[in-house]
Amino acid sequence: MRLSSHRLSRNVLGSMLSGHGNGANSHLPAHQSEIMHDNDRSDSPQIPRRAVLKGAGTAAATAVAAPYVIPSAALAAPGRDGANDRLTLAQTLHHRPSDMTALPRLSFLCLVTLLLTATLLTATTTAQQPDPNIIVIMVDDMGWSDIGCYGSEIKTPNIDRLATEGMLFTQFYNNAKCTTTRASLLTGLYPRNGGRGQDELITKNMLTLGEAMRHAGYATGLSGKWHNGKAAGTRPFERGFDEAYGLWDGCCNFFNPKLPDPEFKGGKVRAFGHNDRDLSADDFPEDYYTTDAFTDHAIKTVKAHVASGKPFFHYLPYTAPHYPLHAKPEDIAKYKGKYADGWDVLRQKRLTRQKELGLVDENWEVVERDDLAQPWETAKEIDEGWQQLRMEVYAAMIDSVDQNIGRLLDTLDELGVADNTLVLFLADNGGCAETPGGNDPNQIPGPKDFYAHVGPGWATASNTPFRRYKQYCHEGGIATPLLARWPGAIEPGSRCEQVGHIIDFLPTFLDIAGADYPDEHPAFGEQTIPLDGKTLLPILKGQQRKPHPYLYWHWSTNRAVRKGDWKLAWDRHAKTWELYDLSTDRTEAHDLASQNPELVTELTETWNAWAKMTDVKVKK
Repeated sequence: MRLSSHRLSRNVLGSMLSGHGNGANSHLPAHQSEIMHDNDRSDSPQIPRRAVLKGAGTAAATAVAAPYVIPSAALAAPGRDGANDRLTLAQTLHHRPSDMTALPRLSFLCLVTLLLTATLLTATTTAQQPDPNIIVIMVDDMGWSDIGCYGSEIKTPNIDRLATEGMLFTQFYNNAKCTTTRASLLTGLYPRNGGRGQDELITKNMLTLGEAMRHAGYATGLSGKWHNGKAAGTRPFERGFDEAYGLWDGCCNFFNPKLPDPEFKGGKVRAFGHNDRDLSADDFPEDYYTTDAFTDHAIKTVKAHVASGKPFFHYLPYTAPHYPLHAKPEDIAKYKGKYADGWDVLRQKRLTRQKELGLVDENWEVVERDDLAQPWETAKEIDEGWQQLRMEVYAAMIDSVDQNIGRLLDTLDELGVADNTLVLFLADNGGCAETPGGNDPNQIPGPKDFYAHVGPGWATASNTPFRRYKQYCHEGGIATPLLARWPGAIEPGSRCEQVGHIIDFLPTFLDIAGADYPDEHPAFGEQTIPLDGKTLLPILKGQQRKPHPYLYWHWSTNRAVRKGDWKLAWDRHAKTWELYDLSTDRTEAHDLASQNPELVTELTETWNAWAKMTDVKVKK
């Protein structure tokens, strides 16, 4: 498969994506009225810094014109060690070596004067440039085709902006499951201690993104779903986040996160907090909605970070569109009647759009639906109106996320920091086929007093053009949309076909911050596990990156390994290894295992060795 970064046709994408983001009212509860700074550790020892861009010294700086100006004096570089003696990435990307042959003849004195003047001017500009800010936005249980720029009919103009103004990835991977994806994002490691529970996925010999960025001199914040520990010592405010608000658990009621789950889900009361304070049902007003509240908190925190003068890292993991299916009536109304044709027709419509966008090769064989889903004509006999409503509410939840991302992007513009902020958008796993409580039309999608799910039929459409779902290590479970916008650094409208993985986030951010990964945890003193991920910075700069020799996945009985374009995946239903050549068969329609037994043996042994190293527990 050709691995390259090339320019996406902005005319094609722009003509297919239309709509405008809407604002949202503030739904921040009273307990968030003031951002807490009790956990601020600005005096923590710094990780040794290094220049991200080798050889970018004063001589190079003389030929660089700053591509943007941050107008606010509050955004000046905070004066950390080494922070002001290197160029920003955006400046270096715009650097053009001086063409001395084009200069007119000048006296030696004039030339020296010009060079000294340019050096002083550029040094002043460089000193005013803060280190880049970073925002990671993650959605929960959303399929590969559920946003406009990947082929969806759901209106996502603000998310699509990230594609037209930045880079769209076609081969980026997560870990197929909420907890494990989040653990890898936060640590740059494949999940260790597999199968031992969320409280043990991040241990004291691992550095979290919050800890890494804090010790690189960044202000850090989290707004949303943590799902990597709710026991003492494992919560985000204890693992590097200066300000943290949200769900420590896996899912919750969108209108009141402390309402207990229904009995068929165990009647559990979910862990939800603001820093070290556990919240109760009385803390949430009548008009509360998690998607709005997480964004409110993110905006408030980002404003505080900007006012502090520090660069910031903010993590915004939404709970939408994970079940329960909860959405506001005005958002549901936008999609009324749009899914009357069912999921089989929807999958074909999205596939057509994906081909028009150049996301799907015409030669790939795409199955009509995943074999775990019923045909629409059969399923609609349960209750056709209820079946449609499930997808209407699911679409409304994604629509709401898009509106809120629009609010956040507008805030970056208003603060004058958009041009110096890397914004990333992705999903934690593929569309979800889980059916807690079964297919019960009495569970009405939408209102807070019910607990509905989208089911395997609609999830098949969400994961177009792939097979399988969340939890599976086929492409439908592990392929994620990834969008990256960084004005002045990333080429607008570009597309990346190189392979990447969620483990690459932490080393990328350290690279951007100019910080090393320490051999010893700065707070706990334990020797750290060496990183599994590698920086994405060359890719973001439009260059080729040396690929991972292997990539690995595991969840429950599902597992996979990728080497180049070859991928070996275990199907828990067939109970056998399947082999695919992704260069010609990204949709995994043709199992080549029987034709390549030696390769199957090699990749099986490779996966087994990795599983032993990472302490993977495979369920029987």
